[in-house]
Amino acid sequence: MKKMHNRRIKTFAAKLFFILGILSFSAVFALGQAPKTSNKETPVRTINVLSEPNATVWMDDIRFGKTDKTGKLVIKTVFSGKHTLRVRADGFKETTKPILATQEGDVSIPLAKTTDEAELQFQEAERLSLVDRDKAAEVYRKAVKLRPKFPEAYLALARVLSDAGDSEDALKAVKQAQKLRLNYAEATAVEARILKESGEEEKAIAAFKRSITEGKGFQPEANTGLGLLYKEKAEGFGASGDFEQETANYAEAEKYLQKALKQLSGAPDSVIIYQLLGLIYERQKQFSEAISLYEEFLRLFPDSNEATAVRSYIVQIKKQMSEQ
Repeated sequence: MKKMHNRRIKTFAAKLFFILGILSFSAVFALGQAPKTSNKETPVRTINVLSEPNATVWMDDIRFGKTDKTGKLVIKTVFSGKHTLRVRADGFKETTKPILATQEGDVSIPLAKTTDEAELQFQEAERLSLVDRDKAAEVYRKAVKLRPKFPEAYLALARVLSDAGDSEDALKAVKQAQKLRLNYAEATAVEARILKESGEEEKAIAAFKRSITEGKGFQPEANTGLGLLYKEKAEGFGASGDFEQETANYAEAEKYLQKALKQLSGAPDSVIIYQLLGLIYERQKQFSEAISLYEEFLRLFPDSNEATAVRSYIVQIKKQMSEQ
Protein backbone atom coordinates (compact mmCIF):
# COMPACT_ATOMS: atom_id res chain seq x y z
CA MET A 1 0.00 0.00 0.00
CA LYS A 2 2.78 2.45 0.91
CA LYS A 3 4.61 1.80 -2.39
CA MET A 4 1.37 2.41 -4.28
CA HIS A 5 0.90 5.70 -2.39
CA ASN A 6 4.46 6.75 -3.26
CA ARG A 7 3.83 6.15 -6.96
CA ARG A 8 0.57 8.09 -6.83
CA ILE A 9 2.13 11.04 -4.96
CA LYS A 10 5.02 11.27 -7.43
CA THR A 11 2.64 11.18 -10.38
CA PHE A 12 0.33 13.86 -8.98
CA ALA A 13 3.21 16.04 -7.80
CA ALA A 14 4.74 16.02 -11.28
CA LYS A 15 1.41 17.12 -12.76
CA LEU A 16 1.00 19.76 -10.08
CA PHE A 17 4.39 21.32 -10.82
CA PHE A 18 3.19 21.74 -14.40
CA ILE A 19 -0.03 23.34 -13.16
CA LEU A 20 1.94 25.78 -11.00
CA GLY A 21 3.70 26.94 -14.14
CA ILE A 22 0.48 27.86 -15.92
CA LEU A 23 -1.76 29.07 -13.11
CA SER A 24 -2.83 32.69 -13.47
CA PHE A 25 -4.12 33.99 -10.17
CA SER A 26 -4.62 37.42 -8.68
CA ALA A 27 -5.71 38.20 -5.16
CA VAL A 28 -7.82 41.30 -5.58
CA PHE A 29 -11.22 39.83 -4.74
CA ALA A 30 -12.77 38.69 -1.47
CA LEU A 31 -13.02 34.96 -0.83
CA GLY A 32 -16.50 33.52 -0.61
CA GLN A 33 -17.50 30.40 1.27
CA ALA A 34 -15.55 27.42 0.01
CA PRO A 35 -15.67 23.62 0.12
CA LYS A 36 -15.45 21.93 3.49
CA THR A 37 -13.99 18.49 3.96
CA SER A 38 -16.80 17.17 6.09
CA ASN A 39 -19.44 14.51 5.72
CA LYS A 40 -22.02 17.16 4.81
CA GLU A 41 -22.32 17.62 1.07
CA THR A 42 -21.32 21.04 -0.23
CA PRO A 43 -23.84 22.48 -2.72
CA VAL A 44 -22.55 22.78 -6.27
CA ARG A 45 -23.40 26.03 -8.05
CA THR A 46 -23.71 26.06 -11.87
CA ILE A 47 -23.09 29.18 -13.95
CA ASN A 48 -23.32 29.23 -17.76
CA VAL A 49 -21.04 31.95 -19.13
CA LEU A 50 -22.20 33.21 -22.56
CA SER A 51 -19.67 35.25 -24.53
CA GLU A 52 -17.45 35.04 -27.62
CA PRO A 53 -16.27 31.63 -28.87
CA ASN A 54 -12.93 30.42 -27.45
CA ALA A 55 -12.90 33.12 -24.77
CA THR A 56 -10.97 32.49 -21.55
CA VAL A 57 -13.04 32.80 -18.38
CA TRP A 58 -11.90 33.53 -14.84
CA MET A 59 -13.94 33.69 -11.65
CA ASP A 60 -12.25 35.89 -9.06
CA ASP A 61 -9.20 35.62 -11.33
CA ILE A 62 -9.18 31.82 -11.07
CA ARG A 63 -9.15 30.37 -14.55
CA PHE A 64 -12.07 28.02 -15.25
CA GLY A 65 -11.46 27.35 -18.93
CA LYS A 66 -12.58 28.51 -22.38
CA THR A 67 -15.96 28.90 -24.01
CA ASP A 68 -16.87 26.46 -26.78
CA LYS A 69 -17.54 27.31 -30.44
CA THR A 70 -20.96 28.64 -29.45
CA GLY A 71 -19.43 30.95 -26.84
CA LYS A 72 -20.59 28.96 -23.79
CA LEU A 73 -18.71 27.67 -20.74
CA VAL A 74 -20.43 25.79 -17.94
CA ILE A 75 -18.82 26.49 -14.56
CA LYS A 76 -19.52 24.17 -11.64
CA THR A 77 -18.23 25.62 -8.40
CA VAL A 78 -18.75 25.39 -4.66
CA PHE A 79 -18.29 29.15 -4.27
CA SER A 80 -21.28 30.90 -2.74
CA GLY A 81 -21.72 34.63 -2.33
CA LYS A 82 -20.87 37.49 -4.70
CA HIS A 83 -18.02 37.07 -7.17
CA THR A 84 -16.59 38.56 -10.34
CA LEU A 85 -16.27 36.97 -13.76
CA ARG A 86 -13.54 38.11 -16.14
CA VAL A 87 -13.53 37.22 -19.84
CA ARG A 88 -10.85 37.70 -22.49
CA ALA A 89 -10.93 36.71 -26.18
CA ASP A 90 -8.46 37.37 -28.97
CA GLY A 91 -9.14 40.69 -30.63
CA PHE A 92 -11.50 41.86 -27.91
CA LYS A 93 -11.19 44.10 -24.88
CA GLU A 94 -11.11 42.19 -21.59
CA THR A 95 -14.37 42.57 -19.64
CA THR A 96 -15.42 41.90 -16.05
CA LYS A 97 -18.89 41.36 -14.63
CA PRO A 98 -20.05 40.82 -11.04
CA ILE A 99 -22.41 37.97 -10.24
CA LEU A 100 -24.91 38.10 -7.41
CA ALA A 101 -24.78 35.94 -4.29
CA THR A 102 -27.52 33.56 -5.44
CA GLN A 103 -27.13 33.93 -9.20
CA GLU A 104 -27.03 30.73 -11.25
CA GLY A 105 -27.78 29.74 -14.83
CA ASP A 106 -26.93 31.94 -17.82
CA VAL A 107 -24.66 34.98 -17.44
CA SER A 108 -24.13 36.94 -20.65
CA ILE A 109 -20.83 38.84 -21.02
CA PRO A 110 -20.59 40.60 -24.40
CA LEU A 111 -17.15 41.75 -25.50
CA ALA A 112 -16.10 44.77 -27.54
CA LYS A 113 -13.41 44.71 -30.24
CA THR A 114 -10.07 46.33 -29.38
CA THR A 115 -7.43 48.10 -31.47
CA ASP A 116 -5.01 48.52 -28.54
CA GLU A 117 -1.75 47.24 -30.04
CA ALA A 118 -0.17 46.46 -26.65
CA GLU A 119 -3.21 44.37 -25.70
CA LEU A 120 -3.16 42.56 -29.05
CA GLN A 121 0.54 41.77 -28.66
CA PHE A 122 -0.15 40.48 -25.14
CA GLN A 123 -2.90 38.21 -26.48
CA GLU A 124 -0.58 36.91 -29.19
CA ALA A 125 2.11 36.17 -26.59
CA GLU A 126 -0.44 34.32 -24.46
CA ARG A 127 -1.18 32.03 -27.42
CA LEU A 128 2.51 31.53 -28.15
CA SER A 129 3.31 30.72 -24.52
CA LEU A 130 1.60 27.36 -24.98
CA VAL A 131 3.76 26.34 -27.95
CA ASP A 132 6.95 28.43 -28.12
CA ARG A 133 8.35 30.12 -25.00
CA ASP A 134 11.10 31.98 -26.81
CA LYS A 135 8.70 33.58 -29.28
CA ALA A 136 6.24 34.29 -26.48
CA ALA A 137 8.94 36.10 -24.49
CA GLU A 138 9.80 38.18 -27.54
CA VAL A 139 6.16 39.23 -28.03
CA TYR A 140 5.63 39.96 -24.31
CA ARG A 141 8.61 42.31 -24.58
CA LYS A 142 6.93 44.03 -27.53
CA ALA A 143 3.82 44.49 -25.42
CA VAL A 144 5.69 46.19 -22.56
CA LYS A 145 7.60 48.35 -25.02
CA LEU A 146 4.28 49.57 -26.39
CA ARG A 147 2.85 49.99 -22.89
CA PRO A 148 5.63 50.36 -20.30
CA LYS A 149 3.12 50.27 -17.43
CA PHE A 150 1.79 46.77 -18.15
CA PRO A 151 2.32 44.65 -15.00
CA GLU A 152 0.36 41.65 -16.34
CA ALA A 153 2.66 41.41 -19.35
CA TYR A 154 5.78 41.66 -17.20
CA LEU A 155 4.48 38.87 -14.98
CA ALA A 156 3.55 36.67 -17.94
CA LEU A 157 7.07 37.28 -19.29
CA ALA A 158 8.49 36.17 -15.94
CA ARG A 159 6.51 32.93 -16.13
CA VAL A 160 7.75 31.94 -19.60
CA LEU A 161 11.34 32.89 -18.74
CA SER A 162 11.15 30.82 -15.55
CA ASP A 163 9.71 27.85 -17.43
CA ALA A 164 12.60 28.16 -19.88
CA GLY A 165 15.09 28.05 -17.00
CA ASP A 166 16.11 31.72 -17.15
CA SER A 167 15.67 32.48 -13.44
CA GLU A 168 17.73 35.66 -13.44
CA ASP A 169 15.72 37.44 -16.14
CA ALA A 170 12.49 35.99 -14.76
CA LEU A 171 13.15 37.61 -11.40
CA LYS A 172 13.93 40.91 -13.13
CA ALA A 173 10.56 40.76 -14.90
CA VAL A 174 8.82 39.97 -11.59
CA LYS A 175 10.44 43.00 -9.97
CA GLN A 176 9.19 45.21 -12.83
CA ALA A 177 5.65 43.90 -12.30
CA GLN A 178 5.89 44.53 -8.55
CA LYS A 179 7.10 48.11 -9.14
CA LEU A 180 4.04 48.79 -11.28
CA ARG A 181 1.46 47.25 -8.95
CA LEU A 182 1.55 47.58 -5.17
CA ASN A 183 1.02 44.33 -3.22
CA TYR A 184 0.93 42.25 -6.40
CA ALA A 185 0.27 38.90 -4.74
CA GLU A 186 0.44 36.85 -7.93
CA ALA A 187 3.84 38.32 -8.80
CA THR A 188 5.18 37.49 -5.34
CA ALA A 189 3.91 33.92 -5.71
CA VAL A 190 5.82 33.61 -8.99
CA GLU A 191 8.90 35.09 -7.30
CA ALA A 192 8.59 32.41 -4.61
CA ARG A 193 8.31 29.63 -7.18
CA ILE A 194 11.43 30.87 -8.97
CA LEU A 195 13.32 30.97 -5.65
CA LYS A 196 12.19 27.44 -4.83
CA GLU A 197 13.31 26.13 -8.21
CA SER A 198 16.68 27.83 -7.62
CA GLY A 199 17.11 25.92 -4.35
CA GLU A 200 16.53 28.91 -2.04
CA GLU A 201 13.95 27.16 0.11
CA GLU A 202 13.78 29.53 3.08
CA LYS A 203 13.51 32.60 0.83
CA ALA A 204 10.81 30.79 -1.14
CA ILE A 205 8.81 30.07 2.02
CA ALA A 206 9.05 33.71 3.08
CA ALA A 207 7.95 34.91 -0.38
CA PHE A 208 5.02 32.47 -0.57
CA LYS A 209 3.82 33.68 2.84
CA ARG A 210 4.29 37.31 1.83
CA SER A 211 2.18 36.64 -1.27
CA ILE A 212 -0.64 35.28 0.90
CA THR A 213 -0.42 38.37 3.10
CA GLU A 214 -0.53 40.65 0.06
CA GLY A 215 -3.60 38.79 -1.14
CA LYS A 216 -5.27 39.20 2.27
CA GLY A 217 -5.31 35.43 2.68
CA PHE A 218 -6.54 34.66 -0.84
CA GLN A 219 -3.70 33.35 -3.00
CA PRO A 220 -4.18 29.75 -4.22
CA GLU A 221 -0.92 29.64 -6.16
CA ALA A 222 1.10 30.53 -3.07
CA ASN A 223 -0.87 28.11 -0.90
CA THR A 224 -0.28 25.36 -3.44
CA GLY A 225 3.42 26.17 -3.58
CA LEU A 226 3.75 25.98 0.20
CA GLY A 227 1.77 22.74 0.28
CA LEU A 228 4.13 21.12 -2.22
CA LEU A 229 7.20 22.48 -0.46
CA TYR A 230 6.16 21.07 2.93
CA LYS A 231 5.11 17.78 1.33
CA GLU A 232 8.62 17.41 -0.08
CA LYS A 233 10.13 18.25 3.31
CA ALA A 234 7.91 15.61 4.95
CA GLU A 235 9.01 12.98 2.46
CA GLY A 236 12.64 13.87 3.09
CA PHE A 237 12.25 13.53 6.85
CA GLY A 238 10.38 10.25 6.40
CA ALA A 239 13.16 8.84 4.22
CA SER A 240 15.72 9.75 6.88
CA GLY A 241 13.67 8.16 9.69
CA ASP A 242 12.70 11.41 11.43
CA PHE A 243 9.02 10.54 11.73
CA GLU A 244 8.18 13.37 14.13
CA GLN A 245 9.30 15.96 11.58
CA GLU A 246 7.64 13.96 8.81
CA THR A 247 4.29 14.23 10.62
CA ALA A 248 4.77 17.92 11.39
CA ASN A 249 5.57 18.80 7.79
CA TYR A 250 2.70 16.72 6.42
CA ALA A 251 0.45 18.72 8.73
CA GLU A 252 1.77 21.94 7.19
CA ALA A 253 1.32 20.51 3.68
CA GLU A 254 -2.29 19.59 4.50
CA LYS A 255 -3.00 23.06 5.88
CA TYR A 256 -1.83 24.90 2.79
CA LEU A 257 -3.26 22.45 0.24
CA GLN A 258 -6.63 22.65 2.01
CA LYS A 259 -6.54 26.43 1.65
CA ALA A 260 -5.55 26.20 -2.02
CA LEU A 261 -8.37 23.76 -2.70
CA LYS A 262 -10.96 25.96 -1.01
CA GLN A 263 -9.79 28.96 -2.97
CA LEU A 264 -9.77 27.11 -6.29
CA SER A 265 -13.37 26.08 -5.58
CA GLY A 266 -13.90 23.56 -8.33
CA ALA A 267 -11.65 25.12 -10.99
CA PRO A 268 -10.10 22.56 -13.38
CA ASP A 269 -6.65 23.02 -11.82
CA SER A 270 -8.00 21.71 -8.51
CA VAL A 271 -8.35 18.16 -9.90
CA ILE A 272 -4.78 17.17 -9.05
CA ILE A 273 -4.82 18.94 -5.68
CA TYR A 274 -7.89 16.94 -4.61
CA GLN A 275 -6.03 13.72 -5.30
CA LEU A 276 -2.73 14.82 -3.78
CA LEU A 277 -4.39 16.04 -0.59
CA GLY A 278 -6.40 12.82 -0.41
CA LEU A 279 -3.20 10.81 -0.62
CA ILE A 280 -1.65 12.81 2.20
CA TYR A 281 -4.77 12.17 4.31
CA GLU A 282 -4.37 8.46 3.59
CA ARG A 283 -0.68 8.55 4.48
CA GLN A 284 -1.60 10.10 7.82
CA LYS A 285 -4.43 7.55 8.29
CA GLN A 286 -7.05 10.31 8.19
CA PHE A 287 -9.38 7.98 6.31
CA SER A 288 -12.69 9.76 6.94
CA GLU A 289 -11.24 13.04 5.67
CA ALA A 290 -9.88 11.30 2.56
CA ILE A 291 -13.23 9.70 1.74
CA SER A 292 -15.10 13.00 2.24
CA LEU A 293 -12.63 14.79 -0.02
CA TYR A 294 -12.84 12.15 -2.76
CA GLU A 295 -16.64 12.19 -2.62
CA GLU A 296 -16.62 15.96 -3.08
CA PHE A 297 -14.28 15.51 -6.04
CA LEU A 298 -16.77 13.11 -7.65
CA ARG A 299 -19.62 15.60 -7.17
CA LEU A 300 -17.62 18.31 -8.93
CA PHE A 301 -15.88 16.17 -11.56
CA PRO A 302 -18.10 13.08 -12.14
CA ASP A 303 -17.00 12.72 -15.77
CA SER A 304 -13.29 13.45 -15.39
CA ASN A 305 -10.64 11.00 -16.55
CA GLU A 306 -9.65 10.49 -12.91
CA ALA A 307 -13.17 9.71 -11.62
CA THR A 308 -12.85 5.92 -11.97
CA ALA A 309 -9.53 5.90 -10.12
CA VAL A 310 -10.93 8.10 -7.34
CA ARG A 311 -13.88 5.73 -6.88
CA SER A 312 -11.40 2.89 -6.51
CA TYR A 313 -9.50 4.87 -3.85
CA ILE A 314 -12.70 5.11 -1.80
CA VAL A 315 -13.27 1.36 -2.08
CA GLN A 316 -9.67 0.65 -1.02
CA ILE A 317 -9.89 3.00 1.98
CA LYS A 318 -13.17 1.51 3.19
CA LYS A 319 -11.70 -1.98 2.89
CA GLN A 320 -8.64 -0.89 4.86
CA MET A 321 -10.87 0.66 7.55
CA SER A 322 -12.92 -2.54 7.89
CA GLU A 323 -9.77 -4.57 8.40
CA GLN A 324 -8.57 -2.47 11.32
